Amino acid sequence: MKHVQTVPLKEVGNIPSAEIKPGIPAFGEKSFQYRRGEEDLFSVKFKEPVLIEVASQPEKWGFFQFPLIYRGQDKNTLISKWSMAPDNIKSYGKGGHGFAISRDGGKNWTKTDYEPLGGGLLLPSGDRISIHTPSALNISKLKMPPVIHTAKENYGRTLAYYPVKDLPEELRGVYLKRLKKGESDWVIEKSVLEDPAAVRYADADLFPVVWWGDMHMAADGSIIAGIYPDFNLNKEGKVAPSGVGFYRSTDEGLTWRLQGRIPYVPELEKDPLGNKRLALGFTEPGFEILADGTFICVMRTTDGLGTTPMYISRSSDMGKTWTPAKVFTNSGVLPRLLNLENGVTVLASGRPGVQIRFSTDSKAENWSDPFEMLPFSNEKDPVSCGYTELLATGPDTFLVIYSDFKHEIADKELRKAIKVREIKVSPKKK
Repeated sequence: MKHVQTVPLKEVGNIPSAEIKPGIPAFGEKSFQYRRGEEDLFSVKFKEPVLIEVASQPEKWGFFQFPLIYRGQDKNTLISKWSMAPDNIKSYGKGGHGFAISRDGGKNWTKTDYEPLGGGLLLPSGDRISIHTPSALNISKLKMPPVIHTAKENYGRTLAYYPVKDLPEELRGVYLKRLKKGESDWVIEKSVLEDPAAVRYADADLFPVVWWGDMHMAADGSIIAGIYPDFNLNKEGKVAPSGVGFYRSTDEGLTWRLQGRIPYVPELEKDPLGNKRLALGFTEPGFEILADGTFICVMRTTDGLGTTPMYISRSSDMGKTWTPAKVFTNSGVLPRLLNLENGVTVLASGRPGVQIRFSTDSKAENWSDPFEMLPFSNEKDPVSCGYTELLATGPDTFLVIYSDFKHEIADKELRKAIKVREIKVSPKKK
């Protein structure tokens, strides 16, 4: 079925956030020709969803959610991973995942009882590194410095802040997993974090070492990581709501030095709840490096205040300075970015539902309307956790993995499921 979309592309930052409306339905196998006026911009084909795994019973929040997809050590093997644990601090570093593998490009999947080797960032040496989150430590068993500030976030937690430089050794630095070239086991290591202003938090009696985000190889061979939550002491000596921190490593992840920051500065005209975020400001950054070297970052704000917008920012100097963050969409969590070899940049996000957007210009400044992967419902009856992951499979094709809370099994019962779809997008030749 061909569908011609004639709604003009919206300029970045001009999307109203007051009302959430569905985009273009793309629930089954469909092909689209996307236009701006009479100009063809790109064609896109969505294949039918492929079921990876489905719950055998109703599951609570945190189970059959937060999926990932990546390549194994054998490039012909694809690995999917999803959460099978409660979504709280007590689960950090304790496993609790489901796994499946595919050896035919994602058409068929086999569940496994072990974690297959693969994923991470491939380094020039042949090693792979991946961010590791250790189990949260009980602060009553540690010699802690004085609390410098507290703030209540909008899910009800009160966070207590400490300068990283004053913390016990276990709570400093960055934890990574390294898979050395030719080895068959990941090794956990603690790297040095060089950021004198960095601040970390405790949640009640537990202290997580949280350093989450995307890592990419820059053109000069260094590694750049876009990380949240980024709490730090500002020029006034205060801890502002979290932004996104960018760190650079020139020694394959052994040392990380602060490169730059996107501070939390809300656009209150388009995001009227922005000044109510006292702890978590920008979170869950999607960070990508475009073909011309531009850094792009899309960030979540949804935090217990209802459905709120994502923001976007760019850097032209390897993350040292960033443009003021602007409201980009009217909803979304965990934005995922992927720059394809054909020059198209893909953005996946969700909540409500699951959306895919495309940009065909070199700096990803203009974006398509969202293509809806699931028919979204209200926040009290979600169709998905909204978390996705993207994996390129060719110059113009990629896979997107996501959760579907409304998968129908026998007798029309609904269960949570993990699904994947292949999408092909082709820009108009110039």
